[in-house]
Amino acid sequence: MSTELFGKESVFTETGKNFLAAIIASSEDAIITKDLDGIITSWNEGAHRIFGYQAEEMVGQSIRRLIPEELQHEEDAILAKLRAGERIRHFETTRVRKNGERFPISVTISPVKDDSGVIVGASKIARDITERRRAEENRFRLAAIVDSADDAIISKDLNGIVTSWNKGAQRLFGYLEEEMIGQPILRLIPEELQYEEKEILEKLHAGEKVEHYETTRLSKNGDLLQVSITISPIRNDAGKVIGASKIARDISGRKKMEFLLVQAEKLAATGRMAAAIAHEINNPLASVLNLIFLARQSSASREEIQEYLGTAESELERVSHIARQTLGYYRDNASPCEVHLHDLVQNVLSVYRTRLQSHNIVLETTFNDLRRIKVRPGEMIQVLSNVISNAMDAMPLGGSMSITVAPTKKVDRDGVQITVRDTGGGIPREHLDKVFEPFFTTKGNLGTGIGLWVANQLVQRHHGQISISSSTEPGASGTTVSIYLPFGSFEGTTAKPNGAQRDN
Repeated sequence: MSTELFGKESVFTETGKNFLAAIIASSEDAIITKDLDGIITSWNEGAHRIFGYQAEEMVGQSIRRLIPEELQHEEDAILAKLRAGERIRHFETTRVRKNGERFPISVTISPVKDDSGVIVGASKIARDITERRRAEENRFRLAAIVDSADDAIISKDLNGIVTSWNKGAQRLFGYLEEEMIGQPILRLIPEELQYEEKEILEKLHAGEKVEHYETTRLSKNGDLLQVSITISPIRNDAGKVIGASKIARDISGRKKMEFLLVQAEKLAATGRMAAAIAHEINNPLASVLNLIFLARQSSASREEIQEYLGTAESELERVSHIARQTLGYYRDNASPCEVHLHDLVQNVLSVYRTRLQSHNIVLETTFNDLRRIKVRPGEMIQVLSNVISNAMDAMPLGGSMSITVAPTKKVDRDGVQITVRDTGGGIPREHLDKVFEPFFTTKGNLGTGIGLWVANQLVQRHHGQISISSSTEPGASGTTVSIYLPFGSFEGTTAKPNGAQRDN
């Protein structure tokens, strides 16, 4: 007998038939034969695994047992083609298992001929494509999500060549898909930042992920965009990294708002400093006026006049000292320089000294920062002024404040920690998670609600961390603010800011 399988006619020896039988028995696919009436004549182990029926349950039964009622017409069409000698290749349809479960299947059906070439039946190879269909559905679903995402979602190979480009990327960068596929990702990176791509590719080669990296990119029309990007390695079936997926989000609006809020808080801080300075200057100026009045009296002796003028000179020197501090605050042009942090603390305290005394606040300071640290002095004065002012506001009826500046060591970097403690009423537990949010305040109309938020932004610019712990327990209430600043923040390091923390 000659049998037409896989589209070719072959004549088998006994050994060949045994070999074919072994292949059929071990096949993962269902291999079934039937006559031209659709009655099953053979049923392999693969058919048992896929459909659930044993061979003795199906041999002699109609193939229609496996076909849903609404698809029975397919068998009529299949038999008609077989009788005409046609082969059916990779026909995808639905069949039914023994347990009633419907599942997708791909079938290839070939006519079986006798020795005289007459078609007497058919061989059928059926493959369960449930997993393939599920994978396709997931892929289509993912493709729809990617295509409809507001964010730019881009994939590239390990040479930085773009391999996919969604509509979000088109909206963000202005390039059409056909303009970017096959082009280097460097097209989107400003020339002065192109070194970033080399660092990113090195991380990807090592299998690392880059998360929420904020940088600048270039649109088609030449506009610079502030973006936050997350880049993940793409691996093949063997686990080898073959490319990367990149999600880019436009944060230009957020950055602009942050800048405006920082500027607003700087103005507010300047106003607070100006009011405090005016108060500090007013006292010595009043003394100078009184001393001049006394010196002009005709009854004053030469020695008394000299004493009055000497005291007036001291008071004017005090005014000059405050003015020099003020100029140091205003002239900060974001140029970092090496300072002892305790000097900045003392500068702020000198402005608030009278206020501390009038509020009956006892101040204790401990300075142990022997090593200088590179910071932007004006920004750190603003941070310290805000934190110290908050501590004073928390103790309207008096209390104690301690300020400590000391070296510290985090997990990977040495630095300096400033700790400000007060014995005020404390911050309720439910508010601790909100203290660094913009516009949140516990002071009512007395606060702007962006002081600590701006302080956190400025500390992050120094790659540092600010944290708050507080208690409202009677007799043990108070708040502690800790500011950590690492050494070497402005010496070419790429450490990422840790941000703010709240502890109870």
